[in-house]
Amino acid sequence: MRLTDHDQAGAWMRDPATTPGALSETPYLLLDLRDTPPPALASALAAWLPTLPCAVIGLGVATGEAATGLAKVCDLTVASEAEAAPLIDNIVRWPLASMVLVQVLRAIENLPLVAALQVESLAYGCLQQGAEFRQWLATRAPIATPPAEAGPAVDTRRDGDQVQLILNRPLQHNAMSVEMRDALVEALQWIRIDDSVTRVRISARGRCFSTGGELAEFGSTPDPATAHAVRSLALPGRELALCADRVSVEVHGACIGSGIEFPAFAGELIAHADSHFQLPELRYGLIPGAGGCVSIGRRIGRQRCAWMVLSGKRVSAQKAKQWGLVDRLLP
Repeated sequence: MRLTDHDQAGAWMRDPATTPGALSETPYLLLDLRDTPPPALASALAAWLPTLPCAVIGLGVATGEAATGLAKVCDLTVASEAEAAPLIDNIVRWPLASMVLVQVLRAIENLPLVAALQVESLAYGCLQQGAEFRQWLATRAPIATPPAEAGPAVDTRRDGDQVQLILNRPLQHNAMSVEMRDALVEALQWIRIDDSVTRVRISARGRCFSTGGELAEFGSTPDPATAHAVRSLALPGRELALCADRVSVEVHGACIGSGIEFPAFAGELIAHADSHFQLPELRYGLIPGAGGCVSIGRRIGRQRCAWMVLSGKRVSAQKAKQWGLVDRLLP
């Protein structure tokens, strides 16, 4: 829905039956920020907008621009209707995942790390049983079995008080498979409790750092509750966050889905100039589930994080540095 005048805003707030939401015909609200409402209405809108069960897009403020007033309570902002159009198309196609995304980002903004990760995981598990994800599972093309590769999934090397962890599945584009996740969790749990390790560098072999979750494993857990229990016990991003002050991650090439959600927890994130970053989970009827709502949201803010998911677009290394997603660029 588009909020076009002040009387309309008052009517919507007075009548819950007209409230925009994920189950309505237009599961979003486009708010024209170029039209300043009276102070009393602005105050009422500021309280009402974050309660809506849908994405609120502010029109008239560029993505990532410092937000003030009503722009600050929007889930994301865009400069023009042309920029809003592809976002709206995605929201209309995946309204439930879009709703859950913005609700999670609102809820976790000021939560402690572990609580925020729990909220994200519960929401992700909810969507795993949702119609949009089930439809993707039912219609996805056959996925080839990943090629077998020799050696450990994570090559661990120690030199005195320095440790290097190297993602070692280059033929699989270092996908975050169960094997890869378990190896990272094991290594990071050891590092976390070993005070003699003072510096850790994480990198990857092959053409890219990681293309994210192994699609062949999507939907393979017995049920969403069990999947949440697994994430509660063994989430690489949480282990990285708990020793982040000692860890630098160096990424290159494609960093997609959990391939950026995980390294964003590091104390220092270094990117080669050829790197690009993308959160494609919406197309599966999901939200980031490897901690990305937390790690990326806290690096670049919930509005830019929402834009990355709802647009699905790539972010260049240069833009990522400008936004604060990465700390330093390498040639």
